[in-house]
Amino acid sequence: MHSGTTAAIATATPIATAVTNLLDGLADAYQSALAVPGVAIVVVVLFLALGAAVSTYALRLLGRPVARRFARESVAHVILRGIRLVVILLFGAAGLSAAGVELGNIVLSVTVFSAVVAVVLAPIVGSIISGVFVLADQPFEIGDMVELPDGTRGFVDDITLRYTKIFTVDNTFEVIPNSYIRDHRVTNLSAEDERTRLTLPVVVTYESDIERARSLIERAAASCETVIEGGPDIRIGVARYPARPTCYIDAYGDHGVELTLRYWAKNPFKPLTVRSQVQTAVWDILGADDSIDVEFAYPHSHLVFDDTSGVAQVAMRDEGSVSHERATHDSQAAPDGAPDGAGSASGEN
Repeated sequence: MHSGTTAAIATATPIATAVTNLLDGLADAYQSALAVPGVAIVVVVLFLALGAAVSTYALRLLGRPVARRFARESVAHVILRGIRLVVILLFGAAGLSAAGVELGNIVLSVTVFSAVVAVVLAPIVGSIISGVFVLADQPFEIGDMVELPDGTRGFVDDITLRYTKIFTVDNTFEVIPNSYIRDHRVTNLSAEDERTRLTLPVVVTYESDIERARSLIERAAASCETVIEGGPDIRIGVARYPARPTCYIDAYGDHGVELTLRYWAKNPFKPLTVRSQVQTAVWDILGADDSIDVEFAYPHSHLVFDDTSGVAQVAMRDEGSVSHERATHDSQAAPDGAPDGAGSASGEN
């Protein structure tokens, strides 16, 4: 047994020596190749390409577990992007080390570079920090409909650490820095409950049957398919509001009684369409029957003169005399009774 082991060791020793010599030769050849301009860059690029391939495989492997672990789609996207970035950076660092670049020099260079461009990177760093707060505070999620301070509405398409991408209802993309979202009011229209309350002001004359007007306006709104016609009260916080359309007397205005109709749209996606349908229904139901004692009010004024208003001279003439005076004035305006075109033609000749 001892002699067999000794023979195996004696046989393996030349092989190990040959392998060691081969590796040393390859290492020397590799170091000589690095001295050639451009070879180090090629090595780093190859490592980065390998890192990108490995990161893609890692995302496919970890995508489902991460999605199941985090309920919010935006957080899952950020984590997967972070995994991809870390893998690529590790392979990039390995490539730099393989290319003969010392990591200590890299850290020193990065530190100096960061100090120089700190002013330039400050807005980007601010957006990234704001992105962390957006992900933590959860003001909206991918797929929610939001309204920006300028009135733009759209659906959240993507949330990153630097920006939020919104697909507007006008079929355009808005890329908004997270710092802007943190500093401004962004309204989430479909976070938990898509039902949205809208209002419609209606002014009727003082001579109208107000109760009849309120009843007809409520019936008209309830007849629209996009409006909630009734059901249990809708709870918002500690308050409850009627689900059916309700018309209130808002104010006694200068030109009529101001009514306000409040109704709930089934979703916030097409508010202008819903409002137009309701206004059309109100117009149709109030104008369908002349016997209805309800009339829309319009701006008008009554001028009243009394003893303290001075003297007002008012002359009233019938329509026939006014037409006769207008015809006389037109005939006197044309020279010698000729038409306007004839007078100008004779002057040009």
